This record gives sequence, C-alpha cells and structure tokens, in this order.
Amino acid sequence: MPNLHFILGGARSGKSRHAEVLVQAHPAPWVYVATSQVFDNEMRARIAEHQARRSAEWVTVDAPLDLAVALREAGNRPVLVDCLTLWLTNLMLGEHDIDAAAVAMQAALAEREAMTVLVASEVGLGIVPDNALARRFRDAAGLLHQRVAAAADEVVLMVAGLPLKVK
Repeated sequence: MPNLHFILGGARSGKSRHAEVLVQAHPAPWVYVATSQVFDNEMRARIAEHQARRSAEWVTVDAPLDLAVALREAGNRPVLVDCLTLWLTNLMLGEHDIDAAAVAMQAALAEREAMTVLVASEVGLGIVPDNALARRFRDAAGLLHQRVAAAADEVVLMVAGLPLKVK
C-alpha cells in the first residue's frame, strides 16, 4: 500500500493535527473521512473543534460504518481517516462483522494510489478494563492496529504532541 501512514496515540496527543499536516503536504483538495457519530452535545463540540481548524479545501465524508466505500470514492485525492477507533466502536455496537469490515478496508487501501493517513487511539496501554465489552473492544482495537501497522509504510506514535516514528 503506497503512501499509507498510521498515526496512533492517546487522547489529546495531537494525532489529528499531525495527520492533517501530513495530508496538507500534498495538493488539495483533501478528503477527511469522519467515522464519528453525533449522539450528544459534547461530541458535537469535539467535531466542531476539528472542523474549525480545516480550510474549505477539505471535503468531509461521513463514514461511520462503510469505510471501504469512502476510501474508494475518494479516488486519487489524499485522504485522512479519523478515526479507526470510533469506526471499530460503531461496528461493535452495531454488531457488524469486524473482520469482514477490516478485510474490506484493507482491500480498499491496497487499491489506493494517493496518500492515506489513518488515525487511531491507542487504548491498550492502560489497566485491564473491568467489563467484558471493554475488554473485547481493547482486544479488537489491538488486533486492528497490528493489522494496519503491518501494512503501513509509516507508523507514528503521538505522545504529548510529539511524533515518535515507530516504523
């Protein structure tokens, strides 16, 4: 997969901002694939904060579930997917086939020729969650991250706003 970058990090680590800078190094227009869903005012405010720092040269595509379609429809434009963790959450809570969705996403990524940046939250560095759903999510996220990192040309871990090159 040419030009595939994977940005991981904790909450408020600077993942999205770093990913935006990477994508903006390429000619516009840029595609921002948003996987979040608005269920409350707090999430609405977070989304507005992200949107406020992006110029009109960004085209936003909402893809809470069908990431493969969004990647294909982006054509040869640079793409930022923010974020795989929310996408995984949507799949799990909707009881979708996570493995099939990940395989479809990887196939779509393999077809792309333009730069693609995937953002995800690293959730496996903390304590073992106290309930089965949270443990299942943590494990699924770790497996998804391994799958994406293996295919990526570059993997960066964001810590306190600083990019640490992993691969």
